[in-house]
Amino acid sequence: MSKRVRKAVFPVAGLGTRLLPATKSIPKEMITIVDRPLIQYAVDEAREAGIEEMIFVTGRGKLPLVDYFDHAYELEAVMREKGKSLDALAPSNARVGEVVTVRQQQPLGLGHAVWCARHIVGDEPFAVLLPDELMAGKPGCLAQMVEAYDRVGGNIVAALEVPDSETHKYGVIDPGAADGRLTEIRGMVEKPAPGTAPSNLMLPVRYTLQP
Repeated sequence: MSKRVRKAVFPVAGLGTRLLPATKSIPKEMITIVDRPLIQYAVDEAREAGIEEMIFVTGRGKLPLVDYFDHAYELEAVMREKGKSLDALAPSNARVGEVVTVRQQQPLGLGHAVWCARHIVGDEPFAVLLPDELMAGKPGCLAQMVEAYDRVGGNIVAALEVPDSETHKYGVIDPGAADGRLTEIRGMVEKPAPGTAPSNLMLPVRYTLQP
């Protein structure tokens, strides 16, 4: 029987240049959507999928990500004194051992960021999530992927349909046989020239991978 997916790697070391000037002073993962930052949405997605250990691959200037999931004892004490509920803070308070960090010291890309977490992942299957890809749906994207993994094992990636006119912007899969919502991947083309893409299915960086 295959091992359960318990760990998730969050590559969060990037500089966020595509979101300038907002990311000049804060990590892009801390940009707020409605009432919580992007990293919270990604962690909530992972928790829903049964992930027990969140591995943040960080870089310089990413300390606010770690602080965000720490307990803010002074803030909690003031709120208690004023009779305010702490419920709003609950999602941002990590359990002991739930968040682990490792530093990516050089900007060598996504594959290298995942590689930096190899000693923490160990000999287990694991998930990879990019927090700046905000996924909406119930059940969450990763929960659906873990369910598929429990059924078929192997390596699984999420795929998202995009208009044919946008396929040149993304990594696009070459699909094979289909079984319901599961589709075999025969290959992938990175940013194919307009009109040459093998499908309109791009990869939004939600993976479950073998160690």
